[in-house]
Parts: sequence; structure tokens; C-alpha cells
Amino acid sequence: MRFLLALLTLAFALHAADKPNIVLIFADDLGVNDLGCYGRKDHRTPNLDKLATQGMRFTSAYTAQPICSPSRAALMTGKCPARLHLTNFLPGRADAPSQKLKQPRIEGQLPLEEVTIAELLHDAGYATGLFGKWHLGGAAHSPKQQGFDEVVSPPGNTKPSADEGGKGEYAITAAAEKFIEANKARPFFCYVPHNTPHIPIGAKPDLIATNAKAYHPEYAAMIETLDDAVGRLMTKVEALGLAEKTIFIFTSDNGGLHCLEFPGTPATYNTPFRAGKGYVYEGGLREPLIVRWPGTTRPGSECAEPVVLTDLVPTLLRAAGVDPAKTVGPLDGVDITKLLRSEPMPQRALFWHFPNYTNQGGRPAGAVRDGKWKLVEQYEDGSVELFDLSTDPGEAKNLATEQAKVAADLQKKLADWRTSVGAQMPVPNPEFDAAKHKALYIDFDPSTKKGGATAAADGPAWQEWRTAMNAAAKGHKPAVTPATGIISLHARSATVHAEKMHYEELSYKNVLGFWVNPADWAEWTFDVPTAGTFTLDILQGCGKGSGGAEVEFAIGEQKFLTKIVETGHFQQMIRRDLGTVQLPAGKHTLTVKPKTKPGGAVMDLREVRLVPE
Repeated sequence: MRFLLALLTLAFALHAADKPNIVLIFADDLGVNDLGCYGRKDHRTPNLDKLATQGMRFTSAYTAQPICSPSRAALMTGKCPARLHLTNFLPGRADAPSQKLKQPRIEGQLPLEEVTIAELLHDAGYATGLFGKWHLGGAAHSPKQQGFDEVVSPPGNTKPSADEGGKGEYAITAAAEKFIEANKARPFFCYVPHNTPHIPIGAKPDLIATNAKAYHPEYAAMIETLDDAVGRLMTKVEALGLAEKTIFIFTSDNGGLHCLEFPGTPATYNTPFRAGKGYVYEGGLREPLIVRWPGTTRPGSECAEPVVLTDLVPTLLRAAGVDPAKTVGPLDGVDITKLLRSEPMPQRALFWHFPNYTNQGGRPAGAVRDGKWKLVEQYEDGSVELFDLSTDPGEAKNLATEQAKVAADLQKKLADWRTSVGAQMPVPNPEFDAAKHKALYIDFDPSTKKGGATAAADGPAWQEWRTAMNAAAKGHKPAVTPATGIISLHARSATVHAEKMHYEELSYKNVLGFWVNPADWAEWTFDVPTAGTFTLDILQGCGKGSGGAEVEFAIGEQKFLTKIVETGHFQQMIRRDLGTVQLPAGKHTLTVKPKTKPGGAVMDLREVRLVPE
């Protein structure tokens, strides 16, 4: 027995030795052109420039959402924000009379039911650590509960000093260095989400002075500090002899802040791209992405093929020997290892759904990029803009009229995609004030404003608009799901009345599945601690050709008949709101009964929730 245990231990050690380490650095609000290696002449980034010469630099890398929390959720799960119903920063911008549409309620945190890359890597033998910003929920939804062994989150704003920057850069870096040192003998996932260069802007006075000729000297100083922090981690990996077995990645969450939002801004400009953070135009979506993967990426290589942030999850999981299809099910990102090897991959369309208003002046919109074409659909009025990015990267010339067929095809693709991921849509705002809307979004269109010679010179032109934008939402509260009080009825806890349907416990399933007999049904008994109004929502999947089953969800006399949406795969889950119910305190029973089954199976059902209003 001892000999067998020794062999198993040795086999595990040898298997672990084959797994690459992963260092993933995530900046906050870094613009696509903010690095020297991306053409910025007034920013000093020698370490990131060096990283680009050692690996691959992507020139058409896109974020999952042009704003903070949704991008972080996508990076953790490999799922698009529309599917997660987490589409805006947390807690989001409140509804206001100046806004023509009422926004859908977003998830107030990354649900614990979502499986993260950290959880999967941890289960694969990795040490996992997060050093920096989480922004996906408070104590009840912390990174410790989502697969991270070690979490160090210094204050996001610090007083610059001899040994610290304005955003805790060096405290974050020191914690990451310590983690790498402690786990040098085993595979590790070191996730470093910096607070830099998010507002408020702060940097060392001496660095501000040496960057005096930059568009924004203090912002340029922050970028230099971030670059120095990245250099320290590069040096640590190299000093430990781990560089050849470590995937080292640098990217950011959304486009640079091109508007006045806080004293001392605009922070940067995204020229030649349009707009910035908070917009589905290129300036809000495009990001730097640098990947150094010895033995895979060729030093100094570039990739112009469009990729999206969610692609990192299946790519890194595959590198670690984890098959997403057998562990978590279908993801929205794809494995881009071939691109990293400078090999071709099939072209695909990329989609974004942003049904929210933002503090930067962004309005509800969706977008799709397919080859050279980019379509933006404005949800306020259904109008579309079509751009040829090969000749118009600044999205200045709308070709929707002269290329009507291309526009119509892309708009249909976008609509079909929204349905397949269960995207929430905004609805008319009953408190809409057309005059206020015109002043904030039409007369002054923030998306068209471009940076001038300096941030100091650009700032005053934004001031009147900024004051009105801040005042518009004052006194209103964002609509988010609460962190507590949700009643979750999971598939594993259902009472099943069935001939065929049953709970499928495999990690990538975790559903009531094999629902081929429409007479099969399920029920849950649950307690409501306090009377109130609840939104009833479900997490369902449905394979190709099986959509359209009618299913009744009932709590007593309150019944909801819904048609099951085809999602492309039975384990490709979408969350759908069915309506609201009034429930007194006490015990209740919820039943799920199919009424029709036009396809091979009714659906796979993972969860039913009652979310307090």
C-alpha cells in the first residue's frame, strides 16, 4: 500500500510539473493606446514593451464589456456578461428621467453558483491567488468563495510615497511576489487585478514632474508606476527560473476614460478609436493584450485576428490540462492557442450587449463585429450604425443605408445571439423627460469628443455636461439583485416525479435533465421568512432542435406558462425572468410541469430563484 501511495504521489508530482504557471495582470480603465508598444509616445512603459518583444501582441483584442464588473465576471467564468445578467458596473447607474429606457435589474454580484477559472485550476492542483481588485461582490461573494486560496486586496487609493504609488501598486505587487515565491515548486495561478489607472488619479510627485510633457502628466506617471509593478513580477518569475514554464499575460478591463468624470480628468484619449469606457464603440471595447508563453508564442509576434476577453478562460484551462466541456460545460470564449502559435483559426463574429446607461454618457446599445464590419444598434430607437473598420477604425461614417443588406444581416445576427444567451432588454421609462435627454445625449454627444493637446485644456469643455450628468441620477438607486435574501431552489434539491427525468450530478451538468417524457415533473418545498414580492427566474438550457416546449411554473394559484428558449446546448445555461409573485411568510411549494414537448427533450433546468424586490 505504501509503495502504491508513493507511486501515486510521484505520478501526481510529475503531472503537476507539466502544468504551466499563469501570471495574469489586469489593469483597470487602461486605454488601448496607453502603452508605448501600442504607439503611445508620451507614456513610458519599458517593461511592457519588453514583454511584447518576448511574446505576442494582439492588435484587435476586445474586452467582454466596456465597463468594469462585467469584464471581471467574464474573465472569471468565460461567459459573456449578457448571459450572466451582469452587464454594468456594480452597483450600476440608477434610472433617471433623462434616460429614455428603464434598465433591466442586474446581478448585484457574481453568483456563487457560477464556476470560476480559479475553482477549476484549484481542482487541477494549482495554487490560486488574487492580489488587488475583485469588484464582484462583498463578503458573502468574495474571491475566497470562488476558488482563490489566497486573497490580498490593499486599499484601492493610497498616498504616494517613496515606496508606494497612488493606487496600492506596490502592496499588490509585494503580495503577488510572496505568493509566487511560496509556490515556486508547484503550478500556480497568480491573478493581479490592479486598481491602476482608475480614478481618482494619483501618482508620485517626482514621476508627475518627469512626465510633464504628456497629455496628462499624472496619468502618465500612473502608467509608469503600473509598468514598474509589472516589471517586478517579470523579474521575480525570471529570478526563480520559472520564466520558461510560465504563461505571462497583460490586459485590461475596458477602454480608457476619455471624458470628464472626476476632478483631474479626462484621463486619456483613445484616438484613432471612437469614445472610451462605457461605450460599445471601439474606444470602449479595444484593449492591449500581450501574451508571453514560451514554446507557444513567437518572440516579437503580432496577431491582428479579433479575440475577446472570454477567450482567455478556455485557453488557459486547456493549457492546464482542464477540458471545459468535461468540467464546466460550454463557454462563450474559444481556445485561441492556435493564434498564439501564429496558426490560422476560423473567423467568427463577436457580440456585445450593453442594456445600460453609464456615468460616461453611454446609452443602451448592442454591437457585433464580423470581419471588417461592425454594427452598433441603439436600443433607445432601434437605429443602427454600420462601419467598415478596415477603412474607418474611428467609426465616423455610417454605411447602414448604402450597405442595407449587410446591416440587416448583422442586426439579425445580433438579435438571434441575444435570444440564445438570454439577454435582458431595457423597457420604456415611464418617467422619461425628453428635454433632459436631449441636453445630455443629443446636443452634447460624448461619444464624438476627441482629445486635444492636453487633459487640462480639454477638461473645461466637459464641465457643464458633467455637472448635469451627475445631477440627473442623484437621489435614485440602481436596480441590482441583493446579496442576501434570495431563495434558491437548485436541481439537486428537487423532489422528482418522473419516469426518465432525473438529477444529473456531473459537474458540467448539475441539472434536472434527460427530460424526454413530458409527463415527468418536479417540485420544491421552501420557506419564505418574510412576506414580500419576488421575481421568479430560472436557469435553463436547451439543445438545438428542442426549443419551444411550454412549461408551467406554479406556486399555489400563481402560475407562469413559459416557452423554453433554445440555447444551442443543453448545458449552455441562460437566466430568464418569468414574472413577479406575492408570497406570504411560511411554507410554499413550487412545481414545474411541461405542457408540450415539440423536440427531443423539454430542457435542462439548473436552478429556480425567488429574488426579493
